[in-house]
Amino acid sequence: MKKLGIVIVVLVLFISISALYTVSETQTAIKLRLGEIVYVDREPGLKFKMPFVNNVVKFDNRIQTLDTPADRFLTGEKKNVIVDSYVKWRITDAEQFYKSTGGNMARTKNRLAQIIKTGLKSEFSKRTIADVVSGERSEIMSSIAKLAKKDIAEFGIEIVDVRIKRIDLSQEVSNSVYRRMQAERQRVAKEFRSKGAEEAEIIRAAADKKRTIILADAYRDSEKIRGEGDALSANNYAQAYTKDVDFYSFYRSLESYKKAFSGQNDIMVLNPNTQFFRHFNPEVK
Repeated sequence: MKKLGIVIVVLVLFISISALYTVSETQTAIKLRLGEIVYVDREPGLKFKMPFVNNVVKFDNRIQTLDTPADRFLTGEKKNVIVDSYVKWRITDAEQFYKSTGGNMARTKNRLAQIIKTGLKSEFSKRTIADVVSGERSEIMSSIAKLAKKDIAEFGIEIVDVRIKRIDLSQEVSNSVYRRMQAERQRVAKEFRSKGAEEAEIIRAAADKKRTIILADAYRDSEKIRGEGDALSANNYAQAYTKDVDFYSFYRSLESYKKAFSGQNDIMVLNPNTQFFRHFNPEVK
């Protein structure tokens, strides 16, 4: 009897424990009876069910992340790009989710990954490499999110966000892009050099013109000053000559003699009665 009592107590405890279950704030529970949905419980707390008749399936209400493996996609230029993306999603209708997927999370993730892959393939096929790498990433993600929301409406889940983490080029495409970038940079550099050479020629021509003008003006001013000096010198000579003609004539003759006989071996064959020796011969006028 004592052993029977212990068995009965254990059986009662087991049945009592089997009849209770808890629902947390982050969960939605579905109560089933022989595989059919009886009740969807969204309120957190301690709950009761019929042992051996009801069973409970719980789903997480929080936002979940599906990090899909990196995959290859063709752009509009038929170039391969490697795209790494992830999806933020959550269950919004637990009853519909259970009916459509049987509560199988792996199946749901596979289906969601396939939808995202199809969306990426469609969006990348419409764009060039330059578009997907530089300017239109946010537009791509928005289009994929809209497309996915339509396809997953029957599963009782919603897409919170779709993000592209990384877009890499395959090795052959990378080499092609690098060569194109190099050619483009060389073209730009050549254009800058050409413009620089043109500007240099303009500056050099302007400088040469300015130099020529400055030299011409300087030559003009120097000739003017030299002419004025010569005129002043001639005037001074004329005034000096008119004050004492004989002395000035004698002084000029001495200057001529000095230049004519500057060398020791200089020889001049002249008539002594010429004007050159008039100061040596008083008879010569």
